[in-house]
Amino acid sequence: MPQIKNEEDKATRKLYRDPNLLVINSITLIAVMGVASIAPVFPKLTQELNITPKAIGWLISIFTIPGVVLTPVLGILADHVGRKRVLIPSLLLFAIAGGACALAQNFEQLLVLRFFQGVGASALGSLNVTLIGDLYAGQERAAAMGYNSSVLSVGTASYPAIGGALAMLGWHFPFLLPLLALPVGGFVLFTLKDPELEDAPPMREYLRGVWQDIKRPQVIALFSVSVVTFVILYGPFLTYFPMLLGGHFGASTLVIGMMMSVSSLSSAACSSQLRRLVKIASEKNLMKIAFILYAVTLVLISLTGNIWLFLIPCVLFGIAQGLNLPSLMTLLTGMAPTKHRAAFMSINGMVLRLGQSLGPLVAGIAFSIWGFGGAFYAGAGLAIAMLVVLVVAVK
Repeated sequence: MPQIKNEEDKATRKLYRDPNLLVINSITLIAVMGVASIAPVFPKLTQELNITPKAIGWLISIFTIPGVVLTPVLGILADHVGRKRVLIPSLLLFAIAGGACALAQNFEQLLVLRFFQGVGASALGSLNVTLIGDLYAGQERAAAMGYNSSVLSVGTASYPAIGGALAMLGWHFPFLLPLLALPVGGFVLFTLKDPELEDAPPMREYLRGVWQDIKRPQVIALFSVSVVTFVILYGPFLTYFPMLLGGHFGASTLVIGMMMSVSSLSSAACSSQLRRLVKIASEKNLMKIAFILYAVTLVLISLTGNIWLFLIPCVLFGIAQGLNLPSLMTLLTGMAPTKHRAAFMSINGMVLRLGQSLGPLVAGIAFSIWGFGGAFYAGAGLAIAMLVVLVVAVK
């Protein structure tokens, strides 16, 4: 075993075993389950429930739309009453509504249950990174964010393969996975340290302070990056890439899940090295590289004619995610003061939910006009636009 050179390395080396981070990582695994686990079943759902490829995107959008409205509200609530009091009911609703999707008899019932599951999911993806900002600082925070992003990537790698395998038994079975949120709620209740919050000022003063934090040009630019990142992820990649593999190449749900898992595994490997990467290049420069890779990846997907060659853009897309997301979250949590952090990160959660909701719709419009190529080229164009934003607006 390599010798630990200093206390900083020692602290970082042990961080992945910290009970609080383990609980936060389990929340992250639940937060990414709602889409990643069901994406491989989309081609089968179009046949079983007699719906069009364009309509299938509503299974993602109806899940993410509640977060656009509720995420900042729940963030404000978490700043006032504590993180646990928001997290535990959210996990409970996610589990009940998500598990009930397996009992749906038609597409309409499935959409209603997905909506309520999305209500439960609204706070999860923002409060997990809020807790990292609360409990860790400095390089330890960057390391924790990198570990958390790796866990996120492992989840998005595992869920498509698990969901694809379960879908071979029937389209209902991947929808049983949200029941895992029940034991995670128990871990939050009994294990997670709930950070001590300052006495909340009057609501008007509190909201004025949050507004002062978020109206800075660099913050607005980073929020824009969040939106477009998730438009690209949830539109071209998570919705239309599986449809391309299943429709044009006849891939099974298992193959689709495994292909997408390759992307997530490369993302996990990359993001786990964030502490080392930021010593070589700043978070901003890592994000620039990421958006170049997004554009290259989406163009390659539209040009690839052999199913196994898709492994190349899958790996590149994963590297882009591994560079972009933890760098983005590290920058944002560093800009947010503790007393406003849950609201601050929840507003970012709102805008990324907006990206998740818009992604399938934007890609669906491009698909309806230009076919699969249009969906991927539209995503590549958005990636180049965000590269320009990073160069011009983020200092």
